[in-house]
Amino acid sequence: MPIPPGALARLRGTLAGSVDDAPGALGSVATDASGIRGSPEARVLPEGFPDLVALVRWAVDAGVPLVARGAGTSLDGESVATRGGVVVDFSRWTAIEAIDPSEQLARVQPGVVNRQLDRALAEHGLTYPPNPGSGEMSTIGGNVATNASGPRSFRHGPTRAWVRALDLVDGTGTRWTAGGRYAKASLGPDLLGALVGSEGTLGLFGAITVRVGLRPARRTGIVLGIPEAHPLGPFIGEVRRSMGPGVSAIEFVDRGTAEVLRGSGGSSWPTGRGLLLIEVEGSEAEEGDALARLDRDRGRLGIPDDPLIFPDADRLWRVRGEAGTALQSRGGEGLREDVAVPLPRLDELLEVVRTLAERHRVPVHVFGHVGEGNLHPMFAVDPRSATAAALRAALCEATIRLGGTISGEHGIGATKAAWLPEQLGAPAVRALRALKSALDPHGILNPGKLLPEEGPAGAPPPSGSPSGGAAPRTPSA
Repeated sequence: MPIPPGALARLRGTLAGSVDDAPGALGSVATDASGIRGSPEARVLPEGFPDLVALVRWAVDAGVPLVARGAGTSLDGESVATRGGVVVDFSRWTAIEAIDPSEQLARVQPGVVNRQLDRALAEHGLTYPPNPGSGEMSTIGGNVATNASGPRSFRHGPTRAWVRALDLVDGTGTRWTAGGRYAKASLGPDLLGALVGSEGTLGLFGAITVRVGLRPARRTGIVLGIPEAHPLGPFIGEVRRSMGPGVSAIEFVDRGTAEVLRGSGGSSWPTGRGLLLIEVEGSEAEEGDALARLDRDRGRLGIPDDPLIFPDADRLWRVRGEAGTALQSRGGEGLREDVAVPLPRLDELLEVVRTLAERHRVPVHVFGHVGEGNLHPMFAVDPRSATAAALRAALCEATIRLGGTISGEHGIGATKAAWLPEQLGAPAVRALRALKSALDPHGILNPGKLLPEEGPAGAPPPSGSPSGGAAPRTPSA
């Protein structure tokens, strides 16, 4: 339903922040990194919690959807207004409100950029470990909304593990806080954890308190060639055991992706083979011990080339982060997926990806956070095509059969809700719907995302057809 006549005028008279419905303003927030295009009718730049409360109450009265947006880096359309309504733009909420070195906490506004926070913490000898590939652009609010991860989640876990408290406004226009500064609590089910990853469907986050850690003395990156015909899952386990507890990330790029990245800063990388990209954290002595152990076991492991060392691991992650963009520049937009399985099933998942690519006669590149069994296959196919839909459906269904998850870190958004009942089971989906009903009883917060649509008899849409308003497009980078 369009915004009722006169409703925007009433909203402008209510808020301290700006309300813009000019075509240029709407075009700038009509899509995100997924390529899915929505139909926003207004963009609001709120100023403070009173504006958030007033905005939600206005939306309830007017029956208008609200879609939270940070930097627009979401890969499954989470920040796109697929049902129209108002985009709530948090891009100006960029204050780091407090850093407490003694308690190792930071309180930030949702528009603070991920790596901006980490650089501010460095002055205090601290770090914020979650490092998604989009960390130089993506915001803490968006990271929390999607439970974003990155290479270091291998050791430190995803965003959810680092959130201590959320100050939010729910779908009734009520402001409240989930969690607190305390380090531990036994207060029943973890409502804070349920809010993390909720994709803006349960509340608008206005302030976020995160745990931070002591900054390691060193973070060193290592590039290893993978032996030919060696199963990847067992090889990862052997390398991890060899190098010891200091390993904080284990990434994979296949042969084709490695060749593309050679032109994006990896010119000295080994050629003609897939690669593991590894990070080691710790003191100089701990790092030296890990490298010595790797050198000792290199022959037994069959590692074909001398390891390539990056004294600053962040430089390695910057090169790795170019994978999607570099592949897009070579082959145009494609279907990039995000699935994860238990490590012992990793090679089976890789075989599924190869088989699907051959069956549909589509080239594919594979990279991802393999230390956690998380792959990002990128199929060179129009993401709006029937072939792309068939590839996604088959990949999701195979991943569930392998005991895995249809989303390792990108979220559900507007593309994967149809598979949630099969992934979680009907009782879990009912519980999620009940939580949604409690916190957003009017259904105004990011409708069409996360939860599957219900048919006339309460059934979800058929498997293979994503839910959501606009015809979905899948990320090309």
